[in-house]
Amino acid sequence: MERALALEGNDLRGGEGKVNVLRLLDEIEELIESAARIPMTGKILIDDDLLLDYLDRIRTGLPEELRQAKWLTKERQRVIQEAEGEAKRMIEETKAYVAKMAGETEICREARLQAEEIVAQSKREATELKAGACEYADDILRQLEHTLGRTVNSVRKGREELQNQQERAILD
Repeated sequence: MERALALEGNDLRGGEGKVNVLRLLDEIEELIESAARIPMTGKILIDDDLLLDYLDRIRTGLPEELRQAKWLTKERQRVIQEAEGEAKRMIEETKAYVAKMAGETEICREARLQAEEIVAQSKREATELKAGACEYADDILRQLEHTLGRTVNSVRKGREELQNQQERAILD
């Protein structure tokens, strides 16, 4: 009883004029404890009008307190639902972020593999181009050598013929 008094205050109405049911129940308890006892029966005498007045006041206070309790229950449920919704949203965001990061990692790995393949292909093509260029240059030089060899032979023949003509002219 003292606990309820300490929690609820001393007046019968709460801060906004609401009936304090716990306080009224404490007062009924006090009324019962201080009531006159009928010897050998274990029964007490209580003023019925006073008890009925307490009961009316309790009935008046209960609907308001029940309404407040329902509101608190609904408010509690709303807060829980909001928290659960926020938690679900955060989980989904985290999952999306992890998937994105995993995807980016996979993209980076694939890009790296693709880049390595491109570099390897470029090296192969460069080697082939060098070999082709060397072969082409060798063919050109071989043709030039052949052409120059024929030209040198023509020049030699031309000189020999000139020398032969000169020797004939001197002999003639």
